[in-house]
Amino acid sequence: MQTESTFVIVGAGLAGAKAAETLRAEGFDGRVVLLGAGQERPYERPPLSKGLLLGTAEPGSPYVHDAGWYAQNDIDLRTGTTVTHLDPAAHLVRTAPGAEIRYHKLLLATGAAPRSLPIPGADNALTLRTLADSNRIAETVQDGTRLVIVGAGWIGLEIAAAARERGASVTVLETATLPLQRVLGSRLAQVFADLHRAHGIEFRFGAQIEDLRDNRVVLADGTTLDADAVLIAVGVRPNTGLAEQAGLAVGDGVLVDRHLRTSDADIFAAGDVAAVDHPLLHARVRVEHWANALNAGPVAARAMLGQDVQSDALPYFFTDQYDLGMEYAGWVPPGVDAEVVIRGDLGGREFIAFWTIDGRVAAGMNVNIWDVTDAVQDLIRAGLAGARINPARLADPDVPLEDLT
Repeated sequence: MQTESTFVIVGAGLAGAKAAETLRAEGFDGRVVLLGAGQERPYERPPLSKGLLLGTAEPGSPYVHDAGWYAQNDIDLRTGTTVTHLDPAAHLVRTAPGAEIRYHKLLLATGAAPRSLPIPGADNALTLRTLADSNRIAETVQDGTRLVIVGAGWIGLEIAAAARERGASVTVLETATLPLQRVLGSRLAQVFADLHRAHGIEFRFGAQIEDLRDNRVVLADGTTLDADAVLIAVGVRPNTGLAEQAGLAVGDGVLVDRHLRTSDADIFAAGDVAAVDHPLLHARVRVEHWANALNAGPVAARAMLGQDVQSDALPYFFTDQYDLGMEYAGWVPPGVDAEVVIRGDLGGREFIAFWTIDGRVAAGMNVNIWDVTDAVQDLIRAGLAGARINPARLADPDVPLEDLT
């Protein structure tokens, strides 16, 4: 493709890096500028709470590309560069070093930032978002460290598991009555509570925190916990500041259509920051997991090139905690009371759980059962198309998943 166009990508994470890669793979030979606020070249996030903390991953493994790949593919990668202003009318971005870059098409892949807590001492607590954060946690959490984790979501539990394997004592504080309760419901959340308790994790549910200072965690009921380190893992917020400043449509993320186009025809958004009008789910969803960035970056790149593509991948994520490996696909609308169907051994932590709505499979989670992701996603897609499944057949391990579609 012969062109003198300039495509600018704001955000040098996985989504941005895969978008740049796809532009070149699709034959775009114009200028590609990839701007990242961090000092590192693009990397993937799953190892930050898994292999890097456990010491099972090589230090260079998170990076999306080799160090020389960007120059070899004529990608103008600028790390340590924060975009301070976006002017859609002038097709221009301005960076903190004072540079102005004009673009023909622009991709916002600005990701998300960890939420904090409005309590004394929260600003000094550990969080996990960047490679530097992961390194800091690894340096801090050692054998004998007393670690308090605030939040029993996926990141909090993954760090809890890694910290226990590093020899730390771990207390997890959670406002709900079980870990992951909002995501999985009580029956499946109990599986993860039991798993972590079996490995020595202490949970304090219904916990409200008042103070995190002076190596102490003070709860609202007066309880004081001694802590060598505190980590806050209470979710993230999308980095929409630049989009808001530019006047783009923003809600829970930058609002984009199924082609990942924003309210400005020449600006696209992908990854954690994008709230997508999903063509299969018929709802606007914002997904914060690795697979979304992996899949959405290439979709955005092709859409920027004018191809008729859409972001229709089902939400997917995975976790590894101790000897439990899990994959989850699909989406249950907030507030919807889905029926849970279990196939396999729940107590033995070797099963597939399905969430069904009106007899249609909406989501599936396979725990310590492998090579079923495609079949599970086929069931979800069939459900989205209206297919109903007998719950008894769905629960029967002797009925192949492929025979249910």
